[in-house]
Amino acid sequence: MASLQASFAEVCAFLRKHKVSESVISKFEMHAIDGLSFCLLTEQDLREMHISSVSQRKHLIFLAASWRRTVERSFNNQLSPLSDLFNDINCDRLAAKYTYPTTSDGLLSSLLDCSEYNCYAASGDSTDLVCTRDSSDNDKLPYDPVEPHPHMWKVFVSALYAFIVAGITAFVMVIAHERLPDMSKYPPLPDLLLDNLPHITWAFKAAEWVGVLLMFMWIIILFFHRYRQILLRRFFALTGTVFLLRSITMLITSLSVPGRHLTEHCTPYEFANQTARFNRVLEIWLGLGMSIRGIHTCGDYMFSGHTTCLTLLNFFITEYSPSRIQLLHTFSWVLNLFGVFFIMASHEHYSIDVFVAVYVTSRLFLYYHCLANNRILHQADKKRALIWFPLFSFFEYDVNGIVPNVYELPFRNWRSWLFNWPKTNRFNSKLLLATSPPTDSCANCTDSDEMSVCHRHIHKNT
Repeated sequence: MASLQASFAEVCAFLRKHKVSESVISKFEMHAIDGLSFCLLTEQDLREMHISSVSQRKHLIFLAASWRRTVERSFNNQLSPLSDLFNDINCDRLAAKYTYPTTSDGLLSSLLDCSEYNCYAASGDSTDLVCTRDSSDNDKLPYDPVEPHPHMWKVFVSALYAFIVAGITAFVMVIAHERLPDMSKYPPLPDLLLDNLPHITWAFKAAEWVGVLLMFMWIIILFFHRYRQILLRRFFALTGTVFLLRSITMLITSLSVPGRHLTEHCTPYEFANQTARFNRVLEIWLGLGMSIRGIHTCGDYMFSGHTTCLTLLNFFITEYSPSRIQLLHTFSWVLNLFGVFFIMASHEHYSIDVFVAVYVTSRLFLYYHCLANNRILHQADKKRALIWFPLFSFFEYDVNGIVPNVYELPFRNWRSWLFNWPKTNRFNSKLLLATSPPTDSCANCTDSDEMSVCHRHIHKNT
């Protein structure tokens, strides 16, 4: 019987059963390939054993994958050492990589049984599939190949990061208001769009209500999305990073007021003491700098924070909602464009403020997701990514490729997560010393009837 404790004699008997040549079996005996070694066998190992025939190597890899699959099944619902080692993602990578016709002894069906997996399209436009274990039963471990071991504390870290950056931004906005240039000496700068666009008094509040509507849509998506933890981490991380960059640009250069209608409202702020300054920072911080909450600020022009929020929400909604719902995507983009128009029509920002906000926010969002979707942290040269993108590396290290848009009723498996949480942290240190985890790009899963391979799909165009 296949097991990790099988001797090399049992492995050789298994090979003879499947008609492997004696010359190859003798090499297995010479290298004392036991059950564990056979489970971890790779094609590079076979080359080092001087098995030159490609056909023999593929056949042996096929048999090793069958052995490995049998070992996995022997653990039933318990977490096997192989699952610990490979995070249950790359265990069947070789089996799914090679597809063969059905054999008479049922070896293929044993190897490629996907009955315990849920396969679904990773995006509405893609025909590629992603497979996850069915965790509907409470006695099964919470498992997911996208993020095998989710860490809720990382969500709190990302939220804390965004919260602290919001406080820093509020402080910089107060400083920028204090350093606001006198309009009598520094009139509004020439602006091609503002000079030809009439001022609409209610436009700025309309832009904020558009943002509220986009936020409501985003919260609904978060509520039902299966990978809401990953989405929240990414939202807080990107929001915090963009606004931290905005704080720097606001502090470096002070632009004059963009409209003469702000003459009375926008005058250099003078505080009697530090307590008054802190109270103003706290007011902006907790009020999110929104005029509909009674917060009016000046000097925070380069670049537009309102445009940043609108653009970021739009990109997150279109990225993590089903692509087949084109009406939702169109509605989100229309709201984004109308929000930008309202900001321009309010004459609260220069055109360059809005343009830079859209460009910086969209590029940062796309670059972040490009790195995450291509699993840059799992490549051979990952050290460069760890150095240049420390925040990204911290939040995305455990995420395997593209996050599929799968939805569920939230918290329906909370009992399974709660009761099985200690089991998900087990790790077999002996196996870790025996070999290093494979670095293939993603897990595969093949249905024995349709022979459809489930693999990482190309990032959809936003």
